[in-house]
Amino acid sequence: MTTKTLLLAALLAGVALPASVLAQDFDPNASIRIGSLYEPQNLDNTAGAGQGINEAFNGNVYEALFQLTDAGSVEPKLVESYEASEDGLTYTFTLKDGVTFHSGDPLTSADVKYSIERVTAEASKSSRKRSLSTITGIETPDDKTVVITLSARSISLPYNLSYVWIVNDAAADITAVEDGTGPYLLGEWRRGSALALERYDGYWGEAPTNGEVVYTYFTDATALNNALLTNAVDVITSVQSPDSLAQFTGNPAFTVTEGASTTKELLAYNDRVAPFDNVKVRKALARATDKARLLNSIWGDYGTLIGSFVPPTDPWYVDLTGVDAYDVESAKALLAEAGYPDGFEFTLDTPDYDPHPIVAQFLQSEYAKIGVKVNINIITANEWYTKIYQEKNFEATLQEHVNHRDIVFYGNPDFYWGYNNPDVVKLVADAESAGSEAEQVEKLTEANKIIAEDAAGNWLYLYPQIVVSAANVTGYPINGLNSQFFAYDIQKSE
Repeated sequence: MTTKTLLLAALLAGVALPASVLAQDFDPNASIRIGSLYEPQNLDNTAGAGQGINEAFNGNVYEALFQLTDAGSVEPKLVESYEASEDGLTYTFTLKDGVTFHSGDPLTSADVKYSIERVTAEASKSSRKRSLSTITGIETPDDKTVVITLSARSISLPYNLSYVWIVNDAAADITAVEDGTGPYLLGEWRRGSALALERYDGYWGEAPTNGEVVYTYFTDATALNNALLTNAVDVITSVQSPDSLAQFTGNPAFTVTEGASTTKELLAYNDRVAPFDNVKVRKALARATDKARLLNSIWGDYGTLIGSFVPPTDPWYVDLTGVDAYDVESAKALLAEAGYPDGFEFTLDTPDYDPHPIVAQFLQSEYAKIGVKVNINIITANEWYTKIYQEKNFEATLQEHVNHRDIVFYGNPDFYWGYNNPDVVKLVADAESAGSEAEQVEKLTEANKIIAEDAAGNWLYLYPQIVVSAANVTGYPINGLNSQFFAYDIQKSE
């Protein structure tokens, strides 16, 4: 029954309706059709599922003890309250009452323990596994209490726990099924096409403002844009090309919103292998890259130039765009100093989806000017995960990194790019054990500067975060931190 029909029936019957219902100008049972380029590889975020699983499942199907909001703050979610010991080595969490999984099982401390151990397990492929490595014990004195002990202070523990989905400890393989506590449960998943989320009527919190959400997946941006133009979808989570915006900007049938992004386009080197183990080579390539022209060619007037891996939304951001600024002659001189006066040749493993192939061609042309030959090897997202992330079998690669506050990856010498500066490793570790946020910011700001001076990677630009929707659709997140896309507040008017 629609809202209009409900109101008419109530008025004819002389029935008083709640103020919340009277205030509705949207269909509470609407199907929200979301268009995306990022289909999950599977449904388990500890099994290399890709960024699409964050977009569809974070906060929608699964919840955590804490939630990273679209505004960037960290707030309690499944936690009623918590306290830390004076030495910062023990955290005690009290869980909310009345929370159930979609299977009907109640949330207990055993589920929390199980979920954290899934992320920290040896077989886990979670990018946040190392961030939780200070956890030495998890106790469950009763069903509502979780006690976590640490080997060292972890000022980011609540933040890091926002990445840990709370999964029913009775669940087994969740790569194709789910059992979360969120406002939606998994409907039909047609691999290669669409994934449906249905409203969970037993949800412990505030009910969603729609009846279901359907993520429809596209392999190229043009098809995605056409789907919105033809009313096949209601909203696009992230526009991938400025060329398409002219179709929507100024058109009253659509709403265009630009938010804050954490997605970085990165030329990552394997710093373990020659010639990328030479800082002068890395700095030369940075100076040979006209990033302003690249950004303009991809995004026009949108997007941001960054001189490091840290976007302006992170507390330890500092403008480092002046480090290794564009200077072709200086790049040539550095290559000669590094022992490569005639340049060199390398293979660039490039994901097969936009904008990576275009970026690869741009870099190929740029580096030819300094005698460096780039061989482009196009690979799929699955191949990238296996070859680059897991096996570390590459020379250089392109990738977009979506994670919030992910400078900590440079403090891990075992990460896929192999950057290993002991000073940075120590600064990242000391920042995590800091006694105050001010101390944490100070140390990570210093680490940020060192990483930039080392040209550990080539940070090409920060994506814009542009969401486009039909004009009758509102309430969607606009910042997309970590590529998450909370659907429960989306409203669709009739």
